[in-house]
Amino acid sequence: MAIPVLLPPDRAQQMSAEFGLKADEYARVLGILGRTPSLAELGIFSVMWSEHCSYKSSRVWLKTLPTKAPWVICGPGENAGVIDIGDGLAAVFKMESHNHPSFIEPYQGAATGVGGILRDVFTMGARPIANLNALRFGAADHPGTKRIVDGVVRGIGGYGNCVGVPTVGGEVNFHPAYNGNPLVNAMTVGIAPADRIFYAAAAGIGNSVVYVGSKTGRDGIHGATMASTEFSADTEDKRPTVQIGDPYAEKLLIEACMELMATEAIVAIQDMGAAGLTSSAVEMAGKGGVGIRLDLNAVPQREAGMTAYEMMLSESQERMLMILQPGQEHVAEAIFHKWDLDFAVIGVLTDTGRIEIFHNGALEADIPLAPLESEAPLYRRPTAETPKQPALGPVADPVGVIPALLQLIACPDLCSRRWIWDQYDSTVGGLTSKRPGQADAAIVGIDGTPRALALTTDCTPRYCLADPEAGGAQAVAEAWRNITATGATPLAITDNMNFGNPEKPEIMGQFAAAVRGMGAACIALDFPVVSGNVSLYNETNGTAILPTPAIGGVGVISDARLAVGLALPPAADLILIGATAGWLGQSLWLREIAGQEAGPPPPVDLVAERANGDFVRNNIMAGAVLACHDLADGGLLVALAEMAMAGGTGATLTATGDHGFWFGEDQARYILAVTDAAPVLAAARAAGIPAQLIGTASAVGDLVLADGASISVATLTAANEATLPALMKGFG
Repeated sequence: MAIPVLLPPDRAQQMSAEFGLKADEYARVLGILGRTPSLAELGIFSVMWSEHCSYKSSRVWLKTLPTKAPWVICGPGENAGVIDIGDGLAAVFKMESHNHPSFIEPYQGAATGVGGILRDVFTMGARPIANLNALRFGAADHPGTKRIVDGVVRGIGGYGNCVGVPTVGGEVNFHPAYNGNPLVNAMTVGIAPADRIFYAAAAGIGNSVVYVGSKTGRDGIHGATMASTEFSADTEDKRPTVQIGDPYAEKLLIEACMELMATEAIVAIQDMGAAGLTSSAVEMAGKGGVGIRLDLNAVPQREAGMTAYEMMLSESQERMLMILQPGQEHVAEAIFHKWDLDFAVIGVLTDTGRIEIFHNGALEADIPLAPLESEAPLYRRPTAETPKQPALGPVADPVGVIPALLQLIACPDLCSRRWIWDQYDSTVGGLTSKRPGQADAAIVGIDGTPRALALTTDCTPRYCLADPEAGGAQAVAEAWRNITATGATPLAITDNMNFGNPEKPEIMGQFAAAVRGMGAACIALDFPVVSGNVSLYNETNGTAILPTPAIGGVGVISDARLAVGLALPPAADLILIGATAGWLGQSLWLREIAGQEAGPPPPVDLVAERANGDFVRNNIMAGAVLACHDLADGGLLVALAEMAMAGGTGATLTATGDHGFWFGEDQARYILAVTDAAPVLAAARAAGIPAQLIGTASAVGDLVLADGASISVATLTAANEATLPALMKGFG
């Protein structure tokens, strides 16, 4: 039996370490093969067993998350999650990270992150209708922050705008913990017929393996391995592992795939994302329980002299792998050539249960597929619980309520993101009815129906650092609240778990605790996890990011016209829903005004979250609510200021309290603007929901406290809008 050209044993062992395999993992490779690997084989094992592709440190914890509900069509394990949204339609969505590439080359890193998540969604047969993101950058005054913010924002806008999918929402935070390791989490949502979902499991011995899309180059080689290691002083040397995107090719690829999916030609389909042709071929054949034989001479190439190793590990963008029904090659070829895209039959399915790779007539790799998954490393790494923060004692108010509000509303974490979202096309396609800044969640209509999706991304990393379990629960709860605050029903989440080095017990402890908190919240709120991504080793020179389990939430509303925004009307009663204890631990007020990052984060009462949110949603759907905003960063007065700025109107407040009352970050709370408070308050009392009248909205453009202290909404708006343009002067 023929075998590939093998690496010399000493060289193979040395290269295995360079490729990120531990000594015991390499020993397992030798056991599976029964010999030394070839270069291509070693490359395949190294990427498939990387943290990025195998989830070897996180799988044991991810399996504990709730993933099922009557409306879940497909949970984790495929390219994206799928949920039933009624009318015979499904929402298909996922969030993924491109953190390491975005630090090395911000524009292309962010752009290809958008391109990759788009492919995950339309691979399933869904037409993308919305993009979102969750971004974390270093301190606003750090020398590298401006360059990274500029590149990332331009990359997201450049790709999404050109491909014609609106970017409708997201979140942005700044903190020194991200100075050397920003986070770029991209989310895409698409719509498909619920009975026409496409999956990746290959089937049909003898069926053609087809490559479509753009040509293969040398960009992105070992990108998955790079994403599974910490950064260090040689980060600049990793630029070749960052892919190069072409959004115009992606647009063509979407249209060609949609056209082919309208036929009966496709058996299985998979995008070439992390690990490129390797992961797509291995995963498709492995899921189908078949073998696969590839002839790399047939792979469309844009660079001369590429080796089998380079072609298998390239992460060139805008490429897909398909298995076609017998005799349908000509149908697919005609469609892809019409869209000016490459089409090539590069292999065949076999009954061997192996991946066999040929190049220039020579066997380059011959690996049994089953052990690539069944014997992949799976670690239950040691965990160390995060020590509980001591209770926060009394903290004096050093500046006063109104000066604190002005300072908070202008701080980097609360200032207007207009400088960012103005670079995104949020309305292309004509279905976006609530754009960034207009509501707690974006509202995007579903073509041909009155229905709409409510979409959000959320996480509060400073809570997660202080108490990862509470922080994980709060991230899920806030996503649920933001969807609820529009009147939509939350249905499911995708997650993006961004953490440091899992080989450190304290980091693995953060991860495990965050998953516990997320799971508890998902169960309590009927908000299952249907897809996600894990990004570990987010450290630079041994310094980890804040634990950041970003949550992407999706909900549905029966009629987009019923969704409410956060803008205060010129006349309304203002009702606070939820109990207020004045919780200042880990609050933005504590950090920005008192100069402390201390205390435990606010407790998350999931029973109260469910009860309060259901009450709010029912009142919105009954037409009793003119505007709604959930309370989060900055607390009550910041939320009121955001509503006033959005509406260009003022408010006169009758409620009284200290700085804890105004800026505490107690959870499960909303502000409702209603025409008449009396029936809403009566209904709240009957339901046992904490509620109080706190003031009235008015056309007069001032925010006025009960003690007479006031500030004009125009002053707040000017301060809120000035921060990012000043920070990014000379960019954008």
